[in-house]
Amino acid sequence: MPTAKIITSPVCNVTCFEQEKVARIKAELAREEQLLPQLAELYKLLGNVTRLKILLSLAHGELCVCDVSHVLGLTVAATSHQLKLLRSQGWLTMRNDGKMVYYRVHSEGLLKALKGDFCLLEERLT
Repeated sequence: MPTAKIITSPVCNVTCFEQEKVARIKAELAREEQLLPQLAELYKLLGNVTRLKILLSLAHGELCVCDVSHVLGLTVAATSHQLKLLRSQGWLTMRNDGKMVYYRVHSEGLLKALKGDFCLLEERLT
């Protein structure tokens, strides 16, 4: 009869009861290890109400910087700064039309995730 390998850790002195489950979870996290810092950066970027408002505004379609600033009630400079942050992460695309600069959402998946998050919050509030 084979003996089970007992997992010991300097973190916890209690015997691991779900050894196979723990091993599977650790393996899965190891596969995702490279993406976790990028995911953390995404959440950091989205942890700003102004940037969330920009994304939700642009969910309705392309807008010029001036129109986005009117929606937000911010200066064009402040709006441009936030738009640049979102664009640098690949969430927005931009096009120039003369002196006008237009932005639109580059990732429908991001908008879908945000809408899902709203549903989750609404469920918690009811």
